Amino acid sequence: METAWVLTGSTMACAAVLAPAMLRGSVGAICTQAALLRATPSPLRHLTLTSIMKSRWKTDHLERTANVLRHEVVSAAKVCGAAQESPSVKRLRLLVADGDFTFKAGQWIDFFIPGVSVVGGFSICSSPRLLEQERIIELAVKYTNHPPALWIHNQCTLDSEVAVRVGGEFYFDPQPADASRNLVLIAGGVGINPLLSILRHSADLHRERANKGSGYEMGTIKLFYSAKNTSELLFKKNILDLVNEFPEKIACSLHVTKQTTQISAELEPYITEGRITEKEIRDHISKETLFYICGPPPMTDFFSKQLANSHVPQEHICFEKWWL
Repeated sequence: METAWVLTGSTMACAAVLAPAMLRGSVGAICTQAALLRATPSPLRHLTLTSIMKSRWKTDHLERTANVLRHEVVSAAKVCGAAQESPSVKRLRLLVADGDFTFKAGQWIDFFIPGVSVVGGFSICSSPRLLEQERIIELAVKYTNHPPALWIHNQCTLDSEVAVRVGGEFYFDPQPADASRNLVLIAGGVGINPLLSILRHSADLHRERANKGSGYEMGTIKLFYSAKNTSELLFKKNILDLVNEFPEKIACSLHVTKQTTQISAELEPYITEGRITEKEIRDHISKETLFYICGPPPMTDFFSKQLANSHVPQEHICFEKWWL
């Protein structure tokens, strides 16, 4: 596994690009002002901006990820569910049309919206198994003035049509014969999204091993997750359900930095007030452990450097930054 330095996140934007010709129907006219993309003719291809248009957005998703591997498939998708995950984050369920559309736990999508000239970049928070079984992926998008995020929060409705394409080099995709590994997942804010996908995928691998007696053998998983307060800790119930389903395999430590209300009895055993500390992470270092980090750049930089200083091999430290 290679160290991933993928600059992406749930609030990134870019100048308009021409959507590939495989887009069909009402999503075929998603982007009409074009900055042409040159791509190699392989199933996974590097996308290079041949002409980078200046944008008023400082967080250009396609610019920043121009050299990151993307899948060739661009699929139409329809919104089949939406809910408020927190006061500032909306959760979407998308029914993906193309049967060849796949992803690995931890990857993100380019998000093309009809009539919106800015392309979004959002990490998938669901497991690959959900896509295999139901053709559904899930996203959780924070409210900002970034046009794709605004559209999701203010205009998106059930049956809205979009198009999606998978990219990213930050993922966990073990094969059945691979050596068993422990995982430490370190999340800040909406950086939980790709790590929740990895956590859910790991739980699916646990279930498969338990039910069939074969498949990849997961080690232990520890999630460290920090947010401003408990209302902004996303997917709390999903996370605790997995902890309770696999008490000997999955554990979590939830941190809040600006809590002003009383913490519920259900959450209290898992909550620490204050930031995730270097010592907490260092206590989990072993030669069998992989570290996945996703959050604001200062947090990601801090923990990746601390792990390197503690002599964790670079190939065992995978990180992704999200940007506002």
